[in-house]
Amino acid sequence: MIKAIFWDNDGVLVDTERLYFEATRRVLGGAGVELSEKTFVETLMVRATGPWRLAVERGFPESGIPDLKRERNAVYSSLLSESDIVVPGALETVRRLAGRVAMAIVTSSRREHFRLIHQKTGILPFIDFVIDSEDTVRYKPDPDPYLMALERSGQSAAECLVVEDSERGLASAVAAGIRCVVIPRGLSRGGRFDGAWKVLTDISEVGGLVESENLQS
Repeated sequence: MIKAIFWDNDGVLVDTERLYFEATRRVLGGAGVELSEKTFVETLMVRATGPWRLAVERGFPESGIPDLKRERNAVYSSLLSESDIVVPGALETVRRLAGRVAMAIVTSSRREHFRLIHQKTGILPFIDFVIDSEDTVRYKPDPDPYLMALERSGQSAAECLVVEDSERGLASAVAAGIRCVVIPRGLSRGGRFDGAWKVLTDISEVGGLVESENLQS
């Protein structure tokens, strides 16, 4: 029986990955690096190494990378404030499941960005707790974020479900021993999700999946 759902944030509940890519592309462009979507996905959404090494390889000083990251964060914040970012069906899905299962958001987002993202989404009132980048030392694909979610939920791994969109998120959930459904969209559509419990096409399918599983239990 599924008693708790751990939602990834970016790419699952909110359509922000395209904005993060654009902010990173702009800043790296100023440092003489042309960042493609393919490289962004490989370095950030698959291996989680980040694209900043590309600037260093082209002669940009390592000491200047923190400044590039701060500039990227500022550009990203600006883009977030200008955009409609809620994934279609996300609010309706969490509302449908509220009170039936516990729900958490487990994200590698910076806390300042997470708060900005959810100022107007209407999603957080249905969420029991949030784990963000300031809560763990190691990030996805390490299992620590989802292991912390398990501990805070008080449920066993068998009673929980992770909803992700990226390969590194899937790897994190699998390493924590939790079933994971993947909903590829946008930049993650070309990923490999062999370890997923199920691959869905739309977030609205999650409600029916949970109800079906719990009826059988």
